[in-house]
Amino acid sequence: MAGALAKLQAGKIRIEVVTPTGMVLSEMVDEFTAPSVEGEFGVLPGHIPLLAALRIGLVTYRKGAETLACAVGSGFVEVADDYALLLTDKFMTKDKIDVVATRLALKEVDEKLSNWTEAPGTPKHQEAIAEEQWQVAILTLFGDPPPPVMRGWEPNKEEAAEPTEPADNA
Repeated sequence: MAGALAKLQAGKIRIEVVTPTGMVLSEMVDEFTAPSVEGEFGVLPGHIPLLAALRIGLVTYRKGAETLACAVGSGFVEVADDYALLLTDKFMTKDKIDVVATRLALKEVDEKLSNWTEAPGTPKHQEAIAEEQWQVAILTLFGDPPPPVMRGWEPNKEEAAEPTEPADNA
């Protein structure tokens, strides 16, 4: 039904964002961009059908001369027949941001990651990184993104070992 509604306004796309708490955004737009795990993509009216995995970041959309944005968490997006459905675990608009609380949360997760002692790549580690990315997305939406942070880890001894020459079996 929503796809049929989108066709009522030629040259427009209906974008709907749904979280576990329900629909948080429903707009007729001229175009939008969204962050996927493969990179940011844009959608104009008449876009071919698309299914993509969302990553944490900003969705921007244009209505006439006005460009708006919101932050989304990970999830999925489906585009078909000038209708886009974004299913995500988190959503934030600029007017709902508590900058002080966001900066405090980012500082706490940055300290946690800087002092990480467990193995990298575990679910707990990935969860902490996702929380850091969410706080950064919120601050970026607010218009005051923090400086980028590069995180690395020391490889284990097997990864750091020098390659050995193959035995000469001639």
